[in-house]
Amino acid sequence: MGEAATALHRTTEVLAAHPSVLYAGFVGDAAKEYAEARITAAVSAGATVPSPDHLGVDVVAYLHGLGEAVGELRRRLLDLLRDGELDPAVQTLEAMDDIVDLLASLDYPDGMTGGLRRVTDVARALVERSRSDLTATAVQERLRKELSERLG
Repeated sequence: MGEAATALHRTTEVLAAHPSVLYAGFVGDAAKEYAEARITAAVSAGATVPSPDHLGVDVVAYLHGLGEAVGELRRRLLDLLRDGELDPAVQTLEAMDDIVDLLASLDYPDGMTGGLRRVTDVARALVERSRSDLTATAVQERLRKELSERLG
């Protein structure tokens, strides 16, 4: 991520006089991917989610990175469930919920946000599937413990 930050910031400096190139295409995608990686790493470590200013990325790329981080966090949540780590899985779901709540609170035209509504809708669906997976796992674990206590 350090190398990505250096490359992205250098590219931003070089293209500062050309905002149409800077905020679109492959540079915008790189900024989104970088934001996604840093946000995912922060949430996974239990740290504060970095701001767009802290990351040095455009707000639109940052918001898309937030939305895409939900997918990465879902993978983390599923890994935690497979390992029987319910409490960290609950914390991950809470962070995913917070991200979707933030994204859903933004009411700007898609032209300004580069299609953020679609990203938000996908993130919301991932949160709901994750909530279902977490609930099913928690119920199964509770039943397993009750059976174990009764049998033995």
